[in-house]
Amino acid sequence: MITARKSQDRGHFQADWLDSYHTFSFDTYYDPHHMGFRTLRVINEDRVKAGAGFPLHPHRDMEILSFVLEGALKHQDNLGHEEVIRAGEVQRITAGRGIMHSEFNPSNEETVHFVQIWILPESKGLTPSYETKRFAPKIPNSLQLLASRDGRDDSAVLCQDVALYVGDLAAGGRVEYPLPASRHAWIQVLRGALELNGTPLEAGDGAAVSEEQLLTLTTRNQAQFLLFDLH
Repeated sequence: MITARKSQDRGHFQADWLDSYHTFSFDTYYDPHHMGFRTLRVINEDRVKAGAGFPLHPHRDMEILSFVLEGALKHQDNLGHEEVIRAGEVQRITAGRGIMHSEFNPSNEETVHFVQIWILPESKGLTPSYETKRFAPKIPNSLQLLASRDGRDDSAVLCQDVALYVGDLAAGGRVEYPLPASRHAWIQVLRGALELNGTPLEAGDGAAVSEEQLLTLTTRNQAQFLLFDLH
């Protein structure tokens, strides 16, 4: 079963410095029918103008991933971390019992475009922690593991039974992903357009997947997407 969540149906917030789309309920956007999927709670697609950003603010009891698509994002937190995350890199924060951080676009010219993901952790009150991962250039028509429970393949370590992949499809490309009967998936299209088991999806679209033994993703042109494997 595949249930599409179209881009234009997402929540939208726009300010002079921020253009943000919310796949699930977030902040002032509330939709009781879209509160998340399994342990996946938030997918926000953000564009932040040069020199702007989110000032110091708190989080707790959440696994937070940021995946930069274009530009760069500067992170600072009360644990002493200060780092710039660039396109293609992943940041993971275990907020646990509490963390304060800020996120800014350090560029004077370029907009930063990134996806922020929140995942419910396996338990509350975890020790806060932080890491970033830089990956080798992506191979067309393949899946690259970005984050996982066991940190395999040098992925970021999540405190939840979730595996997150990024997929890049070249023109005419195809990739397959077996999905065990006990698992579910969420697909989020980042760029281009593709078909998921024959269901057409475009940039910004998402899809909840259950009771599908094999996921087949194809594109006529080019596409990039995230694949969440969830219990």
